[in-house]
Amino acid sequence: MTTTNIDLSNLAPTPGARRRRLRLGMGEGSGTGQTATRGQKGQRSRSGDGKLVGFEGGQTPLLRRIPKRGFTNGMFKVSYQLVSLETLERVFKNKAEISLEDLRVHGLVKGRRPVKILGDGELARALKVSAHAFSGPAKAKIEKAGGKAEVLKA
Repeated sequence: MTTTNIDLSNLAPTPGARRRRLRLGMGEGSGTGQTATRGQKGQRSRSGDGKLVGFEGGQTPLLRRIPKRGFTNGMFKVSYQLVSLETLERVFKNKAEISLEDLRVHGLVKGRRPVKILGDGELARALKVSAHAFSGPAKAKIEKAGGKAEVLKA
């Protein structure tokens, strides 16, 4: 009995697992010609049959029936990129000052979203960390280790 290693070169789906795509409206002989499986008449048989998502046949849609409460500030919500103290301790072993550029170079943050430092993990040495925001525990741990948490403007 021979055993073969499974890798990308010899992977294949089980026979019968993948069926050919149904080509609609490709003539009478195809079995899906003339109406192209859409039935005879009516809105759904026409091209551009546009009903909005959530349309309920003219009855008041569920989203309009339920009461709306509360407040959402979605348009002005600030979403931060999060970095933990544990990560800073691990990545910046022999660096005393950590700036946003350092975080970008090491791939810890991407793009232009603001950065927030979280207090997961411990700091064994003093670090000067620059970021847009710090959690309470993160700021306390940085200052306890003799470092400084510098808040940047977004």
